Amino acid sequence: MHLSHDEAKLIAGYTLADYEREMATTRAVIAAIPAGKESYSPDSRSMNAIDLAWHIASADWWFLSSVIAGEFKAGESNRPENIKTADDVIAWYDSNLPGVIEQAKSMTGEAKAKTLDFFGMMQAPAAAYISLMLRHSVHHRGQLSAYLRPMGGKVPGIYGPSGDSQS
Repeated sequence: MHLSHDEAKLIAGYTLADYEREMATTRAVIAAIPAGKESYSPDSRSMNAIDLAWHIASADWWFLSSVIAGEFKAGESNRPENIKTADDVIAWYDSNLPGVIEQAKSMTGEAKAKTLDFFGMMQAPAAAYISLMLRHSVHHRGQLSAYLRPMGGKVPGIYGPSGDSQS
């Protein structure tokens, strides 16, 4: 896929604005993890709730940081020892995401159109990876929202009210 500088700038700008709107919902889903239930997992093959919340927050940062750097490198995927609760994840998210969002917004159209390699699996313009980051985040947020009721939590409204947010 080839994008002109103007096309890449438009797509990245729209996607980053969309991502910023989604952040409040992502925060609400992470915040809904009941205290003491962070280790819940619906299956032995699934991440537990706190690791999934960390994956959402850290992968969003990693995708944007990689786009800004113009290359993807394997990052540390393990949750740091000091991230133990939903509040810890949200504090990290709130502290680390705004800066990379602003940096991504300020990239030139040329940088947003630059073809980046994703570990030899795909090559696409930087703007396409911003879109992939948004879809990845929403996908895993949906996974985490499906954990909430079995954990004894309440599902916040995501794209409208949920059964829990109406009661």
